[in-house]
Amino acid sequence: MTSRTPEHAVNPQFIQRWSPRAYSTEAISQTELMSLFEAARWAPSTSNTQPWRFVYALAGSGDFEAMCQTLAPTNRAWAQRASALIAVISATVAVAPGSNETKPLPVHAFDTGAAWMSLALQAHLMGWSTHAMGGVDRDALRRVLAVPETFALHCVVAVGRQGDKALLDEALQAREAPNARQPLSAMVCEGRFGFTA
Repeated sequence: MTSRTPEHAVNPQFIQRWSPRAYSTEAISQTELMSLFEAARWAPSTSNTQPWRFVYALAGSGDFEAMCQTLAPTNRAWAQRASALIAVISATVAVAPGSNETKPLPVHAFDTGAAWMSLALQAHLMGWSTHAMGGVDRDALRRVLAVPETFALHCVVAVGRQGDKALLDEALQAREAPNARQPLSAMVCEGRFGFTA
């Protein structure tokens, strides 16, 4: 993994976790899947509102097939071999502690991103791989899952055991490896905003 050399000391889990597309068809147990959601449950959130919501479907079920059909064709081609699909959703409004009034929650996506990362790291620690897909027909996914309009749909996550990249088409086989990251200097500066893009 020479393309994943950190610039500073960091726990190896952050470097070793990546998002493969090749999955075996090994089933994930309910207990294992719930451990992923348990990790997400403890993510930090604004005023402890915990806006994240997850709707999952296990491979082989009608719900899995319905969710899979909402994916972009390029994602569907490989995600259909995953053990589970998870829709990542967030509440856009919330009732703050000590209040009875429902108000917009401007940071719902930020908090839900933290929960998704907790889920992804827990999966990695357990030997499972995850791949979040933004290529999804959100209107279709909303209909399939019966999600109310006060909730935002962010992505669908494939969960599975990493499989042989020969399962993928030639173009995806070439991409089936951990990728690098931009240098810290491209995303961190001191004092004031100093980025061009």
